[in-house]
Amino acid sequence: MPSLRLSSDCGVGSPGMSNVFVSYKRENLAAVGRLVAALRAEGVGVWWDQDIAPNAAWEATIEQQLTADRLVIVAWSPAAVASENVKAEARWARQQGRLLQVFVEACEPPLFFGERQGVDLSSWAGGASDAAFRSLLETVRTGLEGAPKAEPVSLSNVAAPPLPGKPSIAVMPFTNLSGDPEQDYFADGMVVEIVEALSRIRSIFVIASGAALSFKGKGVSAQEAARQLGVRYVLEGSVRKATNRVRIGVQLIDASDGNQIWTHRFEDTLEDVFALQDRVALSVAGQIEPTVQQAEARQAVSRPTENMGSYDLYLRAWALFRTFAKADMLEAMALLDRAIALDPDFGPALSLAASCRYSIHSFGWSNEPELMRSQGVALTRRALKVSGDDANVLASAAGPMMSLEGDVAGAAAVAARAVALNPGSSRAWMYSALVCLRTGQTELAVEHIETSQRLEPTGPNRPIQNGVLGMAKFAQGRFSETVLLMKEVIREGDHPPAYFHLAASYGHLGQLDAAREALARARELAPGLIDQYARNASGGWGPGHRKLFLDGVALAEGKSVADGAGRAQ
Repeated sequence: MPSLRLSSDCGVGSPGMSNVFVSYKRENLAAVGRLVAALRAEGVGVWWDQDIAPNAAWEATIEQQLTADRLVIVAWSPAAVASENVKAEARWARQQGRLLQVFVEACEPPLFFGERQGVDLSSWAGGASDAAFRSLLETVRTGLEGAPKAEPVSLSNVAAPPLPGKPSIAVMPFTNLSGDPEQDYFADGMVVEIVEALSRIRSIFVIASGAALSFKGKGVSAQEAARQLGVRYVLEGSVRKATNRVRIGVQLIDASDGNQIWTHRFEDTLEDVFALQDRVALSVAGQIEPTVQQAEARQAVSRPTENMGSYDLYLRAWALFRTFAKADMLEAMALLDRAIALDPDFGPALSLAASCRYSIHSFGWSNEPELMRSQGVALTRRALKVSGDDANVLASAAGPMMSLEGDVAGAAAVAARAVALNPGSSRAWMYSALVCLRTGQTELAVEHIETSQRLEPTGPNRPIQNGVLGMAKFAQGRFSETVLLMKEVIREGDHPPAYFHLAASYGHLGQLDAAREALARARELAPGLIDQYARNASGGWGPGHRKLFLDGVALAEGKSVADGAGRAQ
């Protein structure tokens, strides 16, 4: 039974097995509603915007459905003729040989559409026996019989390649919704740029752009393409150009169940096409890595813990590490030790195990701090030896190198190399900001952490990003801003440095009750952290930051400090 999908400028539709897509303007909702009711009465399955869930990704759904359906009905009216979106969909449908035209109001169709006959429904009142409606219904049924099916191409006789041992992704050909074949180059170039950006992420296996582009125009579904290419995730996209502006929509699909796990839309001018492609590619790369990691971690946590591979153990540990809770941190370290025993050259596990020891040592959570320090140093060196070209491993090494070894120059070098290897890695920019803080470059630290946040505006790293930004603001003496940021961090979990900086900020602001409360909680969570800050430069931060911190703590304790400390800002 054919079904009818309705679309409008404001967004309509949801993924499914419909065969007809209808493009219309919201001003004609009543007329289109009559059409829906009449078609349903004739046994035609109809979808329209009244059926869509409020939280659906409307833009992405419309564009996905437009390319999947076998016929496109365009409901012309003066408002539709003036709509760039409706005209773009009509041009695309005409090029594909899928266009049917109806007129819900009297009007002249756009240029080049008047030569095609349309059904006049401008005076139709909704009656099923109306000759114009019957003509449209017959045309739809006849068109569906002769239209090429949009069902996925299946190569069941070809064995699917096995999934790689790490997250794998293919970037499918982007759909050109501009109605201009000349824009195909831009859509294809976008795929190539995104693949190149993703290829810099060593934790993800990326299919070469040539292999993915070979599916162009073949009507292969995301899940079937994933099966044929041997990947777990598929990134789909569309490009819609109007005058000098372009809208790029992307969605990441988990091919194991067909669910959409991330979607985003970019809008910009076409003044510099190549710069625009670079910006979109880096942004997509920055957001896909943590999204994929979260999806993989959820799967790992849902599996039984026995007989798990090194990578699954690493994913479980990463989810625990991000909480910065003592029990979780210790469990993460144990899981990582098991992962390393299974694969001694697994760089990400080595690096994260070093970071666990760095945190445990800094927070005073070990009865053998020197053992924890020496183990962290050894693990960092091993991680760099086996994964010296992995941007995330390099970036993560910066913290242990600064704090456990006191090697500030080495930390700065690995952070800079991480950013150079993968400028789309939000983690690389985040750790680079930490190095800038340690060397007293607070303005640059703010710039780098804001870059990290632009690349990954939401996700599991947000509390760490806010924490680093809060420390940078604190180092600048911007205590009120620090308070707001550290409260954001604490809302996500008990992060010890956040409580300490909150206490010190309240101390400088003269809010002593709040300062004492935060300080008590901080000492309960990490009794050794103040000692860490009190040490010389090898403790983790520059002398200016350290003094400001210790003065704030002293003020929180009701002590007096010299040099004008305690001025509220």
